[in-house]
Amino acid sequence: MGWLWWVAGALVLGVAEMLSLSLFLLMLAGGALAAAIADALGAPPAVQFVIAPVVALVLMVGLRPWLLRHLRERVPLPETNANALVGREAVVVATVTEGGGRVKLNGEVWSARAAEGRTYAPGAEVTVERIDGATAVVSDAAPTAPSATGDTRGVTS
Repeated sequence: MGWLWWVAGALVLGVAEMLSLSLFLLMLAGGALAAAIADALGAPPAVQFVIAPVVALVLMVGLRPWLLRHLRERVPLPETNANALVGREAVVVATVTEGGGRVKLNGEVWSARAAEGRTYAPGAEVTVERIDGATAVVSDAAPTAPSATGDTRGVTS
């Protein structure tokens, strides 16, 4: 009857895995299921408590990297945190040079510096090339349509 506790633990870990999607808790659930099988076959509790972590470790080392690689190939994982800001448009709030400046990015004011030795005046639209620490490195905004007036959008050389 002790195998039921192992199965219950595996189910709890399986539900928690559905929330985290890290495939870590799934490997622990596999260890718990292995211990449940060992208990059902009559193994003493000491053996069960050795089987669970050993099987979980084998699954983490052997199966988890393969599963993660195939998961990422099928489902592109969304960028988060600073990586999600790369490629976004920002509006210059205070003149941006190679030495520094300020931009409004994703509703927040960020410190920024210009790439390529450019200078951007307040109101200019720029694109975030990368995030360097807490500073957005910006360059010319991607053109949306050719301008008939030759507007440089606040960019000076």
